[in-house]
Amino acid sequence: MPDLVQIVNSALASSVQRSGPHLVCKPGCYQCCIGVFPISHEDAARLRAGLSLLEQTDPEKSTRIKQRVAATLTLLDPWFPGDLTTGILNEDYEAAILFEEFANNEPCPVLDPATGTCDLYESRPILCRTFGPPMRTPGDDGEINLATCELCYIHATTEEIAACELDPTIPALEAASNEAFNAAHNLHGETLIAYALRTP
Repeated sequence: MPDLVQIVNSALASSVQRSGPHLVCKPGCYQCCIGVFPISHEDAARLRAGLSLLEQTDPEKSTRIKQRVAATLTLLDPWFPGDLTTGILNEDYEAAILFEEFANNEPCPVLDPATGTCDLYESRPILCRTFGPPMRTPGDDGEINLATCELCYIHATTEEIAACELDPTIPALEAASNEAFNAAHNLHGETLIAYALRTP
């Protein structure tokens, strides 16, 4: 059975093909790389593996990532709503919302500010892989909406957007994969990219 990343990549390729010119994501467009967001421990492990590989293939780039991670942590640590030792976020909804508001303008430390591209693109979290194309999200009214990047599908009709929808089974597959990973490694909760990549 293909792993989660393979499934997501295949679903994304299908959505991109169906979206055509409505999906305007491209290298150098990094609005979605600004602001912190929770990631799973499985995402964190993929990022660490990617950085470890980069240390071997491009040590200068890996050093720049580590420098950006350190700078980000200096800013985030005093406000981090979780365990600073483990980097695991509290499950306190109000604290998380306040923190996300505070760090809403903080660039991802893996983002290369010179090129506007991700330095660990092949290892990026599932949320990064699925952001952009139409994806089902529950609305405040309980209805299921198709959320898209605000820069994409601007001139698409409701029907055209629906025709480009990303595989709706992905969230359940991701949840099951994360649950299995956490159980296998005795982990819980979520973390942030900067805490996943910090130097011990």
